[in-house]
Amino acid sequence: MRDGMWPSLIKKCKEGGADVIETYIFWNGHEPAKGQYYFQGRFDIVKFAKLVAAEGLFLFLRIGPYACAEWNFGGFPVWLRDIPEIEFRTDNEPYKAEMQTFVTKIVNIMKEEKLYSWQGGPIILQQIENEYGNIQSHYGQAGKRYMLWAAEMALALDTGVPWVMCRQTDAPEQILDTCNAFYCDGFKPNSYNKPTIWTEDWDGWYADWGESLPHRPAQDSAFAIARFYQRGGSLQNYYMYFGGTNFERTAGGPRQITSYDYDAPIDEYGILRQPKWGHLKDLHAAIKLCEPALTAVDGSPQYVKLGPNQEAHVYSSGKVHANGSISGNGQICSAFLANIDEHKYVSVWIFGKSYSLPPWSVSILPDCENVAFNTARVGTQTSIFTVESGSPSYSSMPRSLSLIGGPYLSSTWWTSKEPIGKWGQGSFAAQGILEHLNVTKDISDYLSYTTSVNISDEDVAFWNSKGVLPSVTIDQIRDVARVFVNGKLAGSKVGHWVSLSQPVQFVQGPNELTLLSEIVGIQNYGAFLEKDGAGFRGQVKLTGLSNGDIDLTNSLWTYQIGLKGEFSRIYSPENQGYAKWSSMQSDDTQTPFTWFKTIFDAPEGNDPVAIGLGSMGKGQAWVNGHLIGRYWSIVAPESGCPSSCNYAGAYSDSKCRSNCGMATQSWYHIPREWLQASANLLVLFEETGGDPSQISLEVHYTKTICSKISETYYPPLSSWSRAANGRASMNTVAPELQLQCDEGHVISKITFASYGTPSGGCQNFAVGNCHASTTLDLVTEACVGKNKCSISVTNDVFGDPCRKVVKDLAVEAECSPTLASKELRDDM
Repeated sequence: MRDGMWPSLIKKCKEGGADVIETYIFWNGHEPAKGQYYFQGRFDIVKFAKLVAAEGLFLFLRIGPYACAEWNFGGFPVWLRDIPEIEFRTDNEPYKAEMQTFVTKIVNIMKEEKLYSWQGGPIILQQIENEYGNIQSHYGQAGKRYMLWAAEMALALDTGVPWVMCRQTDAPEQILDTCNAFYCDGFKPNSYNKPTIWTEDWDGWYADWGESLPHRPAQDSAFAIARFYQRGGSLQNYYMYFGGTNFERTAGGPRQITSYDYDAPIDEYGILRQPKWGHLKDLHAAIKLCEPALTAVDGSPQYVKLGPNQEAHVYSSGKVHANGSISGNGQICSAFLANIDEHKYVSVWIFGKSYSLPPWSVSILPDCENVAFNTARVGTQTSIFTVESGSPSYSSMPRSLSLIGGPYLSSTWWTSKEPIGKWGQGSFAAQGILEHLNVTKDISDYLSYTTSVNISDEDVAFWNSKGVLPSVTIDQIRDVARVFVNGKLAGSKVGHWVSLSQPVQFVQGPNELTLLSEIVGIQNYGAFLEKDGAGFRGQVKLTGLSNGDIDLTNSLWTYQIGLKGEFSRIYSPENQGYAKWSSMQSDDTQTPFTWFKTIFDAPEGNDPVAIGLGSMGKGQAWVNGHLIGRYWSIVAPESGCPSSCNYAGAYSDSKCRSNCGMATQSWYHIPREWLQASANLLVLFEETGGDPSQISLEVHYTKTICSKISETYYPPLSSWSRAANGRASMNTVAPELQLQCDEGHVISKITFASYGTPSGGCQNFAVGNCHASTTLDLVTEACVGKNKCSISVTNDVFGDPCRKVVKDLAVEAECSPTLASKELRDDM
């Protein structure tokens, strides 16, 4: 994320119920060159910690320093792999020395800035290593020794707060072992002296180029969290609560997309994803009502079997008789009732009452009597995202954005050609095929290998007589390889260590063969990362010649790191004179390896900005000199996306997907702080050919909001209170329908409102046989012109349009920026 977004995001986390913010430390961001440290801009961890503290929140600092995180090289700096005899994450002295130096550096900064809790700062937890237990066995006894060394090294830093190792079942006694998973309710730490901590609650999943987009239903996330606390959990952290964007070339590999939206409660642009954010906010409010009871139990809660797949856990200050009412006995008591059946509603009997439990759900009773919240019953609003940018078409997983803006970014474009192969600066010749990262040190995605191939008259005659072409073959390539002959693209291959066989057309005499290797993020997960590498492996050959194959592997190759335009920084406003730009005409045929630029004005207002690059192929994009990331309009498979998604049942990242048959990512975040009001410079490097005239610039905000609440729904959580002794109690009030637009927006229009028996869902509501005719007027009066409103769902407000029938209130509204809404209101 950009540091300008931090205050708003931290505030939204707190509003959603968070007590602690968890963040990684990215080694490659803070030490880009050995011994040269960087803690500015979005890597200003001290500023971030102080902003967290200013909101009254705690901080969980995951130093690692290995992060994984779908981040380039898992957070390792690339220079680390060049240290002689180094092996990462094992009992290796060169690695341990560098790791200890960096971890010590971070801890000393935190101490100097007085950021640990005992110094009055926000840091209450910190992490050493990260999911090492997943790969420890690959290293044998050296792995065990390394893990123990890492623990001892961390403890010796004397930070005064606990250290965590996630997914480390053999963590030593002084280190907290924790859980990372979709579900952690069955997790138990390796000692009774340790709290049960869920370091990563995967509320979504990441996406790779060429894949559909994963989603996790809000009801299932809430179920997993409620079960965790029901069964004795102490701390649960969302991974991710805000996903964000991997700007520049920080997205990991292989082939992870620039967006790290992660289906998180706060989306990539900083906008609340509803109903997920609101549903989880209500969940945490209900759990916090139970805190006095949860902390009153020294050992395990009282367990009550309620059916074959139903159970209760009761937390109380004294023994509770589950078969009788506890009303009036003065005890602090809270209960969680779970139905883990995936298909059936079940009625259970406890505390002298019957409770109906939906499938795959937990009901929370802060007073062991009244239900404050059920994980499967969503009472918060839904916010709708227009379908053209790849949102799911079914209402169980809507996105919370709307795209509003002009049709196209610009009608005036300039182009500049990128030379193929050798262009000058930094080129060199060497025998044989060199490993990609050893050459580039990851200062660029691109590395070209150029050699000369002499073709005889006999070869040309042979191909003509047979009607065939020779081929360039490479045993293995990753992530993208392109083959050029005499400056023209012959073909490409995409994959992870896959073979390439590309027919080529040579001319008689000398020919220039250029192989371009492209990485799309360095491997970020697994054992032996320092050995993974990139580029080409095995033999490079020419096949189909008159006298047999030619092995080019050990030929003399000329190497060129990166692009000429990249190293001339022609994407920067001050460097426009370093390239020869030509005006692009409407009938120009766009060829591969072309730079494009245009000038554009920023959209008015403060809403987040995105650029639609779906008309382009593959490349990188810069705005005012800032690299917003890689783009790639590679399309996901047609199959694998259900028309609807049932929240019930164990979740996996393949379960609820959208965007099949569409580009994995078409929209790219441009932070507002990178923009000026006018004369913004957009520069694209396009590898395959695209149409920049079709690029659009949009602002994102919640356009349509809607909700449907029954008169039998629970009272709002604000109606609950706690007595001085901690006992929770509920004031009996009517349920409320609540609507809220984004910050800076107001409800400008009510497009549907019915109290009675409305049918359908968001964007598909219809009036039923029972309908209170005054509903639209009453809701309009209560909501239009306001950022948020709440309406009691009761006959006292709307009258009773049909007696002895359970009634619902359904409302759909439109949000608009404040100024536009004011003008609309004045016209009414």
